[in-house]
Amino acid sequence: MGIAGRFGYTIILSSCCLIFTCEEDSDPLPDRDFKQDMRDFVQSISNNARDVDSDFIIIPQNGHELLTTDGEETGSPAMNYISAINGVGREDLFYGYDDDNEATSVNDRNYMINFMDIAEENSIEVLTTDYCWTHDKMDDSYDQNMVKGYISFAADHRELDNIPAYPSTPSNVNAAAITSLAEAKNYLYLLNPEGFSSKDQFLQDLRMTNYDVIILDLYFQGSVELTSSEIESLKIKSDGGSRLIIAYMSIGEAEDYRFYWKSSWNSDSPSWLEEENPLWAGNYKVRYWEAGWQKLIYGEDSSYLTKILTTGFDGVYLDIIDAFEYFETQ
Repeated sequence: MGIAGRFGYTIILSSCCLIFTCEEDSDPLPDRDFKQDMRDFVQSISNNARDVDSDFIIIPQNGHELLTTDGEETGSPAMNYISAINGVGREDLFYGYDDDNEATSVNDRNYMINFMDIAEENSIEVLTTDYCWTHDKMDDSYDQNMVKGYISFAADHRELDNIPAYPSTPSNVNAAAITSLAEAKNYLYLLNPEGFSSKDQFLQDLRMTNYDVIILDLYFQGSVELTSSEIESLKIKSDGGSRLIIAYMSIGEAEDYRFYWKSSWNSDSPSWLEEENPLWAGNYKVRYWEAGWQKLIYGEDSSYLTKILTTGFDGVYLDIIDAFEYFETQ
């Protein structure tokens, strides 16, 4: 049967159970510092990318506890990690934490803001994505984020599958040339282009916008890799100013619609592949500290990051950074 994947891609599963046979499946997890493992992973990705492009932008989404050495909001900044990143993404800060189009509770919001302030105090830009669709709440999201000095996007679809019709122009729209994340005033987060009639229409609609930053997938509809010339064409806003194009990449879960997935893993999985995420069909937990997984992400000619760098993106938006939470509770 067909099941919608994380960003709306269709995942085809057989009617029988998907079974993994891995000698480590029943092994207990090693005694590790899972937060530090993720910090090390992000730092390695950053070092690899910046060896190729010293200006390459690294933005991990969520997992904000990594910003301090002990994972606490009162902890000391984790400076090696902070030095490896340019921004942090934070979903649901003002709207969407418990339910879309609902305000995030004061306690949850303030907890997250304490970490976001640590980022800002260390010259790390904060990009927030709130999930709300009524105009007054979208306005309130932009207003509250502006007060804090965050770069924000009010997504009216949790699926991140559209260019919102409201507001008619991006919040804080400007004609300035954007050459660094610190110069950006707004952004568009659009990962699932299935609602667009074609790749050409998708690209043309993006070119007609005036967002300072666009975060999108390297692959159109999960399978067609965007070309260097197509990415380059997106780097000019409709008003003529330059902008940044950032590639989405999940590093805390494996996705079975990605180029790296092997069908043999359905019966004989690698040691680093864990159980399927029950909330997202086709997405699997990974032991992200293992070399086998990391080689798929960076450092090889065929790795995900290499493809992103070769295609000419200005940076990478790293998702499932908070995968450490899964392993800490096992």
